Amino acid sequence: MRRSLVATAAVAALALAGCTNGGNSGTSPTPSSGVNNAAAVAYMDKVCSAASEFAKIEKTAPKVDPADTSKLKAEMAAYMGQLADAFAKSAEGLKNVGPSPVAGGEEAVNKMAETFTSLGTVFTEAKTKIEQADGNDATGGIQAAGEAIAKLSELADPLRDLQGVPELQKATQTAGKCQEMQRLNVTPTS
Repeated sequence: MRRSLVATAAVAALALAGCTNGGNSGTSPTPSSGVNNAAAVAYMDKVCSAASEFAKIEKTAPKVDPADTSKLKAEMAAYMGQLADAFAKSAEGLKNVGPSPVAGGEEAVNKMAETFTSLGTVFTEAKTKIEQADGNDATGGIQAAGEAIAKLSELADPLRDLQGVPELQKATQTAGKCQEMQRLNVTPTS
């Protein structure tokens, strides 16, 4: 059980360092013309900047000595706290990007913020469960970490909520912060 949780934590660290939906399709994006294009690109710069904050925050996956359960719990609780803070920071940033120049954009970004807030809450609760677990129980509380890490699949594509807003989806292809997000291996929807 401990080894599988350690493996899960390592996978989560890699997933957070590179949440991706599989990369590029191999086609070159072609920017659209129009008055709203520049405003949509500027808006998506703000959105991608806020959404990618979780990937930038230092998150150190626990290096575990299976014999030292109290250290495992302390390090896993700290890791859960780092993840909770990272998601909270992204959620707050998304809430503050301002009004969308494109119909439906604000609703999509608010939904993204809710996803980040929800994930932050999951990791906060996991941290609490780990901290409150019996120190003599080798797996006590650690299951909560595994369950929280499993929730990361909700973030495989952080911009999936933009699927109903084609103008903003298209803007991700040229917005500088969205391109940065790709370099962080957090691939925006295209």
